[in-house]
Amino acid sequence: MALSAPAAAQTLNIYNWADYLDDAVIREFEREYGIRVIYNVYSNNEELHARLRGGASGYDVIFPSDYMAEVLIAEGLLQPIPREAVPNLAYIDERFLDLPFDPGNQYTVPYLWGSTGIGVNTRYVKEPVDSWDILWDPKYRGRIAMLNDPREVFGVALKRLGYSANTRDLEALEKAKELLVEQKPLVLTYDSDNTEILLVSEEVWLAHGYSGDVLRAMEDNPDITYVVPKEGGLLWMDVMAIPKTARNVDGALKFINFILRPDIHARLAEANQYPTPNRAAWEYHDEEFRQNPAIYVPDDVMERMEWIEDLGDMATVVDRLWTEVKAD
Repeated sequence: MALSAPAAAQTLNIYNWADYLDDAVIREFEREYGIRVIYNVYSNNEELHARLRGGASGYDVIFPSDYMAEVLIAEGLLQPIPREAVPNLAYIDERFLDLPFDPGNQYTVPYLWGSTGIGVNTRYVKEPVDSWDILWDPKYRGRIAMLNDPREVFGVALKRLGYSANTRDLEALEKAKELLVEQKPLVLTYDSDNTEILLVSEEVWLAHGYSGDVLRAMEDNPDITYVVPKEGGLLWMDVMAIPKTARNVDGALKFINFILRPDIHARLAEANQYPTPNRAAWEYHDEEFRQNPAIYVPDDVMERMEWIEDLGDMATVVDRLWTEVKAD
């Protein structure tokens, strides 16, 4: 049953990645604005896309990654964000504004960014790890986890083959698929939500994962380290956006502006172990966090990284090949 207008104004429906917003921050927002937050989760960008494209309504704030935001904008699934309603956007470092996926930031506001690499348990993996090759080593059969995300997983295979993670070359994508099919018997699970748990429990010794998930695992298990392979990895930025079908736009704008408050943004960065694009928030970090190269990636590592881009029509090809990988 649809909420009445007054009820909708008192409720904010957030659709986000699991464990990506600190509960204490949500509670603080609820107290400050008298708006109850309902938190729903998805496992990857494609799931978010499918839900919105399929007509799901009622979500007020979503957190797509950069390339998916471009898709949602092109399909008319987002509504513009008035700059004057989000004054704290002024705190965002200019390097993270006006990017190709949303020129002028008409529809999106930066949230957190990071890299993708390998979480390695050095207690069991004694050899030096500097390449994606390790994820195809038969001696680690059943001790490898991969993200449940087609662009990320194909990105690994493409980088290992020497291609751009954003290639639209069908032959390259077919080769990547063959490589992933070859790897599949070694993989324990494809999971984007539980990398930290899988590493800490030592259920897996090698995990293709987001930097923040691996860094949180490192806090609990000193044997774990984070590696960006020599072939290069992927960079991503998650953004906040308001779906066209949002029922509480005013609450969504209040929430986005609240998240951009420097002290709040800094807390969220540290809770998730990801860097924030909010330059005013950096002052709230201690020196150890600011100088951690696995969080704020050094320039020489950044040079071999790629941002994920929208592939246009080839995105459906990647989705088909991904389905074939998981079905084989």
